[in-house]
Parts: sequence; C-alpha cells; structure tokens
Amino acid sequence: MSFEGKVALITGANKNLGLKTAESLASKKCNLAIHYHTKTESSKVENLVKKFESEYDIKVIAIQANLINEDETKSLFAKVIEYFGKIDIAINNIGMVLRKPLSETTIEEYDTMFNINTKTAFLFLRESSKNVNDGGSVIMLTTSLLAAYTDGYSLYQASKGAVHSMVKTLSKEDKRKISYNCVSPGPMDTPFLYGQETKERVEFFKTVSAHHRLTQIDDIVPIVVFLAKDGHWMTGQNLFANNGFTAPV
Repeated sequence: MSFEGKVALITGANKNLGLKTAESLASKKCNLAIHYHTKTESSKVENLVKKFESEYDIKVIAIQANLINEDETKSLFAKVIEYFGKIDIAINNIGMVLRKPLSETTIEEYDTMFNINTKTAFLFLRESSKNVNDGGSVIMLTTSLLAAYTDGYSLYQASKGAVHSMVKTLSKEDKRKISYNCVSPGPMDTPFLYGQETKERVEFFKTVSAHHRLTQIDDIVPIVVFLAKDGHWMTGQNLFANNGFTAPV
C-alpha cells in the first residue's frame, strides 16, 4: 500500500515526534492535517504548511484546537474531512509528564494529568472510530514506563495506561477493519524527559538500554509509519520501542 493520496491527521505535529512523523509521511506523498495546540504557534505552523506543500507536492492543512475540549476535538475531525473528504490515518502525540511522589500529588495535578493524557485520548479515539476510513489506522503514543518498575510516575503511568486499555477494547469493538495500536517509546532524548529527571537518572536510563543511549525521535518515527501502513494486521497492541529498557524476563 502506498501513502500517496492518503490523509493523515497528526496531533502535536509542530514539534518533536509529531513533527518528525509528519515530515516522514510528507516525504512519502501523504497529505497532512497538522494539529497544534495554541494560537501563538500559528505563524510557525503556517510556515510548516508552506514547506511541506512546496517540498513534497502534497496538500496540507493546519488546525488549532484544544483537545481537552469535546467540541474542539469534534471540530478538528470535521474540518479535516471537510477539507480532504476523508481521514485514513490518525496519530495522537498529546501528552504531559509529571514525576512526583503520589503522597505529595495534589488533586489539581491529578485533574491536569488525566485531562491531558486520558480525556484527550478518549475524545481522539472516539472521534477516530467514527471518522477514520474503513481499513484505516489509529496510533496512540504512550510510554514504556507502563512496563517499568520505578518511582515518581504514578499519575503518568495511570493516565497513559488508560489509553492502552481503551485502544485494546476499541480494537475488539471495531467493525470497520481499522487498526488501533499504541507505541510506547523508552526514555526519549527530548525536553519532555529533561524537565522531570536529574542528570544522574538520565545517565542511568542510558545504562539499561542495550545500546547505552536514550531513545531518539528517529528511532520511533519508522515504527509509527510502519503501523500506519504495512503493520495493519497488528491491532490492540502496545509496541514497547525502548531498546530493551523493559525487556521481559
């Protein structure tokens, strides 16, 4: 199956993994709907639209939305279908991490984590199940910490664990041959990690990888792209892409 003429909706596509995934799909002639969160990012995103359209000769639309909001999430999907007529691939990169002992965590932090990590995923999955084409692909980014025995990440693990549970159940409920999967990167060399971890713990994470380094964005992009096309027989799965960080005994 070729990506040419397909339409991919990618959340958080203006930075980090979302951006690299968008660029990889664009290079394969996949049309893109680029989601971004805040209006202050609009100038940068519009430049991305122009870049992708000129370099890869594809159609691209940028849509700003707060995906915690149900109406804005519905509108996001509606705008993509209005512009392209369809959605073949839906990829959700939205997430927030917090490293803090559970005993010290506030109810406000709890609400924020579950809103950003779980509520947005629920809304994205629900709208994907209604709007993605028959035989399409839905890919949710979670975390390898779901398989790790570690401290400090109770809310992050719980809020992302719920995403995999929804993906697994939805894959069984599906009647339109859409594949639903999660990709769970290991500790990744992005600001997402460094804002929560000490230098010493970052160095430790490197030692438990088979190649003694952190996961790079470029390690994950091909896995997401695989699931969007050739990996369609996989569904309800969570791919722990972490170079052995959580290899089972």
